[in-house]
Amino acid sequence: MRKFNIRKVLDGLSAVSAVASASSAAQQQQAGNRETEIQETLQSEHFQLCKTVRHGFPYQPSALAFDPVQKILAIGTQTGALRLFGRPGVECYCQHDSGAAVIQLQFLINEGALVSALADDTLHLWNLRQKRPAILHSLKFNRERITFCHLPFQSKWLYVGTERGNIHIVNVESFTLSGYVIMWNKAIELSSKSHPGPVVHISDNPMDEGKLLIGFESGTVVLWDLKSKKADYRYTHDEAIHSVAWHHEGKQFICSHSDGTLTIWNVKSPTKPFQTITPHGKQLKDGKKPEPCKPILKVEYKTTRAGEPFIILSGGLSYDTVGRRPCLTVMHGKSTAVLEMDYSIVDFLTLCETPYPNDFQEPYAVVVLLEKDLVLIDLAQNGYPIFENPYPLTIHESPVTCCEYFADCPVDLIPALYSVGARQKRQGYSKKEWPISGGNWGLITQSYPEIIITGHADGSIKFWDASAITLQVLYKLKTAKVFEKSRNKDDRPNTDIVDEDPYAIQIISWCPESRMLCIAGVSAHVIIYRFSKQEVTTEVIPMLEVRLLYEINDVETPDGEQVPPVPTPGTGSNPQSIVPQSHPSTSSSSSDGLRDNVPCLKVKNSPLKQSPGYQIELVIQLVWVSGEPPQQITSLAVNSAYGLVVFGNCNGIAMVDYLQKTVLLNLGTIELYGSNDPYRREPRSPRKTRQPSGAGLCDISEGTVVPEDRCKSPTSGSGSPNNSDDEQKMNNFIEKVKTKSRKFSKMVTNDIAKMSRKLSLPTELKPDLDVKDNSFSRSRSSSVTSIDKESREAISALHFCETFTRKADTSPSPCLWVGTTLGTVLVIGLNLPPGGEQRLLQPVIVSPSGTILRLKGAILRMAFLDTTGSLVPPAHEPWREHNIPEDKDEKAKKRRPVSVSPSSSQEISENQYAVICSEKQAKVISLPSQNCIYKQNITETSFVLRGDIVSLSNSICLACFCANGHIMTFSLPSLRPLLDVYYLPLTNMRIARTFCFTNNGQALYLVSPTEIQRLTYSQETCENLQEMLGELFTPVETPEAPNRGFFKGLFGGGAQSLDREELFGESASGKASRSLAQHIPGPGGIEGVKGAASGVVGELARARLALDERGQKLGELEEKTAAMLYSADSFSKHAHEMMLKYKDKKWYQF
Repeated sequence: MRKFNIRKVLDGLSAVSAVASASSAAQQQQAGNRETEIQETLQSEHFQLCKTVRHGFPYQPSALAFDPVQKILAIGTQTGALRLFGRPGVECYCQHDSGAAVIQLQFLINEGALVSALADDTLHLWNLRQKRPAILHSLKFNRERITFCHLPFQSKWLYVGTERGNIHIVNVESFTLSGYVIMWNKAIELSSKSHPGPVVHISDNPMDEGKLLIGFESGTVVLWDLKSKKADYRYTHDEAIHSVAWHHEGKQFICSHSDGTLTIWNVKSPTKPFQTITPHGKQLKDGKKPEPCKPILKVEYKTTRAGEPFIILSGGLSYDTVGRRPCLTVMHGKSTAVLEMDYSIVDFLTLCETPYPNDFQEPYAVVVLLEKDLVLIDLAQNGYPIFENPYPLTIHESPVTCCEYFADCPVDLIPALYSVGARQKRQGYSKKEWPISGGNWGLITQSYPEIIITGHADGSIKFWDASAITLQVLYKLKTAKVFEKSRNKDDRPNTDIVDEDPYAIQIISWCPESRMLCIAGVSAHVIIYRFSKQEVTTEVIPMLEVRLLYEINDVETPDGEQVPPVPTPGTGSNPQSIVPQSHPSTSSSSSDGLRDNVPCLKVKNSPLKQSPGYQIELVIQLVWVSGEPPQQITSLAVNSAYGLVVFGNCNGIAMVDYLQKTVLLNLGTIELYGSNDPYRREPRSPRKTRQPSGAGLCDISEGTVVPEDRCKSPTSGSGSPNNSDDEQKMNNFIEKVKTKSRKFSKMVTNDIAKMSRKLSLPTELKPDLDVKDNSFSRSRSSSVTSIDKESREAISALHFCETFTRKADTSPSPCLWVGTTLGTVLVIGLNLPPGGEQRLLQPVIVSPSGTILRLKGAILRMAFLDTTGSLVPPAHEPWREHNIPEDKDEKAKKRRPVSVSPSSSQEISENQYAVICSEKQAKVISLPSQNCIYKQNITETSFVLRGDIVSLSNSICLACFCANGHIMTFSLPSLRPLLDVYYLPLTNMRIARTFCFTNNGQALYLVSPTEIQRLTYSQETCENLQEMLGELFTPVETPEAPNRGFFKGLFGGGAQSLDREELFGESASGKASRSLAQHIPGPGGIEGVKGAASGVVGELARARLALDERGQKLGELEEKTAAMLYSADSFSKHAHEMMLKYKDKKWYQF
């Protein structure tokens, strides 16, 4: 353990801080005579970065496979990803290095292996007998493109069809090509002059493995005799073929065609099909052919012992069904069921009781892989109900707009959310158990509860149980139901901020202890929710409307090198000077016809029935001001102990008492400085200086162009010009450019203006990302925005706490710390009335206290430490049920807030430490002296996207994710670098919007529109990860082959086997051309060793036990051997004595 002495560190501040040496001596005096030692236990060896699990639906799926014995499902994607699913809780993610699309997957049934065929003409063999599957072999085809693969059950020879129409054969054990090749020109008629097209199907006859059925795209099907190397039968059809399927008896097969027809062929009648079916075609009179339909992309033919066979197909709908959703058709006897799907069908598979193709299949379910969903249909029940999907595949049900991650939550929280969420479940699911049930769970080494909250574009919020690297949805909250929905285009909400998703969630603030939830939406609305287990009906939804803008007079600029002094209570921070502005929407337009005093969304005025769960406490909306829509909210915080919620945007800040339903504070950002604004900014009133038609153009420039000097300290150079003449010229120049911009913007259409204001990222991140080239680097262009950036200072961070507000304070008190996009930290003091009834009657007094300090870059996160270096969390109210009537005394008693802050019991002489993280820097400030004792420049060339103060191994650290892809951690309070790993470059807004850290070394981000990637930066979790992962392969006996029966065995009617080794082996067919394909050994051996090392402890323990048992047996064997040797020696002596006794005697003397 390493101890840090603040007094000694202050002596050497010149090395770690930008504070001058003269101020260091002053800081040393203010530190007091008594030394304060903070013990830091975190070291670099406590950190290691690795991915843990990936949740969600596979993005852009392209292939599907199922192992009927192991009960494992595999899905391949267009990005080369491979997802494997077993029983609920058993999932695995793998990635092909090339990133090429997966076109087909083939299980080696019950062998713990999988073959994947990629669009780059590569075959890969995956080993699934380890917790992290790895590639054992790869085979790269050089001259031909792979179109179809087939691996017969219990065979080691893989048939590979190509675009040229040829078929090659691969040994899956050695992953080498056989010399046996079926050439297309030998398969088709010699008289045929046209190429049959690519191979679209390969399968062997269920009753004769020596007969191979080959389907070509043009419509030709060939039954090939593998032994004689020639075609037995050729079946031709006018329409192109998409798929082929056998009847289990091997006497018939069915083809699906591009005109929406199915043809059933008898094997020995190649001249014409036995039957032609058009499942969705209109039967015309006079025996005419039905009208053509859309192509049937796939068909499966499954038989049952007790009834008619199942014919299951996708596609084939009539062309006149415009707008009809994709369908799966199930034909069983005379009944035809058309099952509509929500998304396009990628692939489907029928799950059967037996893996043997020559037995009755007995289908029991159909797995349907959709473009954005996975559906399982129960074939055994009437109406074909679907199974309830236990996998977390609905993350993308509506696009995710924000994420929050909470580890080590209260233990009663997950059961409470689950109990209210269970009532939301749909009815009508199949009563059978989920049929994909393979694999085993891993060991649970993490016992703390974890919750992930996702906000979505439709205004919904989902709570997920993320404990022990699993994911399960707990509860879904629909925030949009509080608003009136527009029925037509003429009755649209008054929102020009967004057009498509006016209810999208932008920010989530949640207190797990009190269960208070607060959300900010993209339409400048805030909703506060309280958790309840009782159902209630709200007659009138409580609502506040806030007019957030600022208008101030010019102020003199102080010296840029000095932090403005804190105003005294008698000057600019007089609470009486703060007039809350809450306006009912009494007017929809101002005198000049502009929209004014109306919110973007309309709250329902009818009674609202609220189910158990999160129920509305208060709705707050920002209103239009003189034709200008309200700016999007950039920061949000709620505190249950104080009963306050605060939010801010680029105009200013507003604080609301949600208990009394009143606005306490409504100030422009500039007004927070009082008379000490260091930037000498002029007022930017929307009513005076901005034209409504210019909103789109202005926002485009502000959202995409970033000043080069944004990373500079606000106290330097351009932040406070010294020459007043130059400043006046610059202001005049700005005004001219603005005027031209306004004139030009009048030509911009309303659609462009609306589009420019759509949410893509929280507003505080918009100036930091160069969207034009998607590189997220600082823009080096000079623009109106870069010149005028100080006037657009937004609120970027808010933190309620109980700490020292001013330097002269002797005890901590409730306050709010405010961070801005210009790197300024300001403090607002809170004077709360006593609890109980007085809290509901007396007002909360709010008093801004001025600037504490400034950092480079926008403020991202703030937190507080006590004198032991422990985190000081905000005070909170314990959760209680509010909808149960109770006595006033009991209510007042329960209303008492719980402060987990050690500061409330600290001695007057003890201090606190504020930890502040910005886009560029991190600082630790001693309170109440407000001296900077530690400083760290996190990045010079990039900027921090997310910074969190988190706990790990009973200690605290600062975790940061930078736009250049680096993940870094720093010790607290000394800000020593502990980890700096290049992990992931920021390639899109989604990562920036969703990346978040939490306690115990956990983090996550949205890796694709449908998937969440979790990772850990904890060494302990990395070491235990292998044991926590589930096992995909479990030893299962292969079912017995079907009984051939006496007569079939006698007359040869059963399945004919084939010695493929004799046909395809090197001795019989020779070697394949080396130029045809290249064998690439995979890293599976190394990965296998790593996977085996996961259970090394258990294996060693078992080995020791076995060794002990063996030693005992060897000891017993040694004793037995010694006894036998002794017995043999004794016997030898006795025999020798007998020989001497009788050697001279004759035989007749015995």
